[in-house]
Amino acid sequence: MQTGYRFLEPQALARVKNLSLVARGVVEGFISGLHSSPYKGFSVEFAEHREYALGDDPRHLDYRMLARTERLYVKQYEEETNMRVQVLLDTSGSMNYRYETKITKFEYGGYLTAVLTYLMTRQQDSVGLTTFDTEIRLDMPARSSPRHFNEMMRQIERIEPGGETGVAETLHKLANRFKKRCLIVLISDLYDDPEEVIRALHHFRHRHHEVIVFHVLDKAEIEFPFRDLISFHDLESDDRIQIDPLVVRDAYIEQIQKFIDSYRRACAEMKIDYVLTDTSVPYDFMLARYIAARNRP
Repeated sequence: MQTGYRFLEPQALARVKNLSLVARGVVEGFISGLHSSPYKGFSVEFAEHREYALGDDPRHLDYRMLARTERLYVKQYEEETNMRVQVLLDTSGSMNYRYETKITKFEYGGYLTAVLTYLMTRQQDSVGLTTFDTEIRLDMPARSSPRHFNEMMRQIERIEPGGETGVAETLHKLANRFKKRCLIVLISDLYDDPEEVIRALHHFRHRHHEVIVFHVLDKAEIEFPFRDLISFHDLESDDRIQIDPLVVRDAYIEQIQKFIDSYRRACAEMKIDYVLTDTSVPYDFMLARYIAARNRP
């Protein structure tokens, strides 16, 4: 099977399909359950057409489309889909880092975004994509059509990570922008002041959004495997610094664990799902484990 898109790998989709019964239960139970819509019936705000499916109310058939295409379509409205999902993908310069792994943190996030979007779209949920560094670079609203999905895949392929990080400020902006309740999926290395990022995540919860955080790091950032004198290059500021790893290793390990633990604790307190992963872990296996764990009673 060929998908035609860089970040949509056939083998990953095959694994998702093998887990489709589990995934469908999780998406409809956990995600739709968390976002049970307060709206009933059809909204007055038209969104798009979709093909007629057995069980659809024939009152919503579009007979003009039937006359033009000789196919049955129904009018789909904003509140008809199970839920809204907005994926927030960090595209700052630090996401372009890799040490010994095959892919960068951004590429890992791109693959994760693609398979999540595929899964959600298959469940007839609306999915949108926002990319950011210190500014919002792309902001696609949530839709559920195949055309929208294809455009999302094309947009991800065009992204060139760069720029400094502004996670907290961007999240605050987005929390103010999203008026309707939705599921927020944040994919980032979270390299910003943890206290400020946590306040921004709380902003989403205050507005009654559900949040999942995929904290993506390179394995080397967690384990600090360096032994010889090395020059580190800041991918955002372009600064360089030479250090002796043996001198700073213990202090670094302590600080990175504090960094991770601060997010883990705060997310638990806010009832936000926090998933730490590194780019050496296959993203599809990581996602399958997360879904299975979330589905346990």
